[in-house]
Amino acid sequence: MFEGKKILITGGTGSLGTALTKRILNTNAETIRIYSRDEWKQTKMQSEIHDKRLRFLIGDVRDKDRVYRAMEDIDVIFHTAALKHVPVAEYNPFEFVKTNVYGTQNVIDACLDNNVEIAVGIGTDKASAPINTYGATKLLMERLFVGANFYKGNHKIKFICLRYGNVLGSRGSILPKFIEQIKTGQKITITDPSMTRFNITMNDALDLVLRAAKNGRGGEIFVPKLKAFTVGDMKDAIIELMNENASTENIPIRAGEKYHETLISKDEIRNTYETVKDYIINNVEVENIIPKHKIPYKKTELKNEYSSDTVQLLSKKELKKIILQENLIQ
Repeated sequence: MFEGKKILITGGTGSLGTALTKRILNTNAETIRIYSRDEWKQTKMQSEIHDKRLRFLIGDVRDKDRVYRAMEDIDVIFHTAALKHVPVAEYNPFEFVKTNVYGTQNVIDACLDNNVEIAVGIGTDKASAPINTYGATKLLMERLFVGANFYKGNHKIKFICLRYGNVLGSRGSILPKFIEQIKTGQKITITDPSMTRFNITMNDALDLVLRAAKNGRGGEIFVPKLKAFTVGDMKDAIIELMNENASTENIPIRAGEKYHETLISKDEIRNTYETVKDYIINNVEVENIIPKHKIPYKKTELKNEYSSDTVQLLSKKELKKIILQENLIQ
């Protein structure tokens, strides 16, 4: 799929962007451009990954002219750039709109004017029935990407979305937070141990991104089939693996936080199909203008919303095995 292709990754110095870069470097891609606004992260990434195919561009997706320059001659784009911390969004909503909504529109316009072939937008579970500002902006990101398949006219580009929760061990997720609290002798802060979160590892997330890029025809949202865990079991698994005695402090629920993650709302089920590995939320209007999927898929068997409290929960033993396999405790 990437043979001789020029790739652009917005937000390319983030956890997913860095891992995706390493994965694509194992292919015969011609060039990978890393586009982000953090010069320190770019310098650090450049010192860790040595490959002449890498290019680093400082820029913000809010800056339309810079996005256009970064997009020149690009074949495939992975749009991962976003502001994403839920509590921060509640106090800075206008900034989140500028990056997650207007920034996405800039990316779409640049894709069309530069004849990009494939554009993959990285979404979040927060976009499903959003109750916070971050989720609302990411829902708009999804709608912009899906709607771009009408807006594109005669352009051959495919705009594809995917939706999943926090990657296990990524910056800002609960696992590194718990580890840091234990290492520094702090109490582990938990809202409620019965809270559930979907479990997806970085490798699983990368597999999903590449499946969507390969199999998507445009206009759909790919959602992986996942198991989940309780926050309490995750905390206990980390304590046991680190062999530390750590106490727990219950804290109030954060602004905009959900007790359980939802990846597909009940209202989306009527337009949802599934494969062995993924659910695919189709847009009814796009169904009429885009060829059918080449991969085997069927109408979903889901009856209610796809939520982290309705799927199989991983045991503490299973969580410990995954954490060790992913080498998440340093």
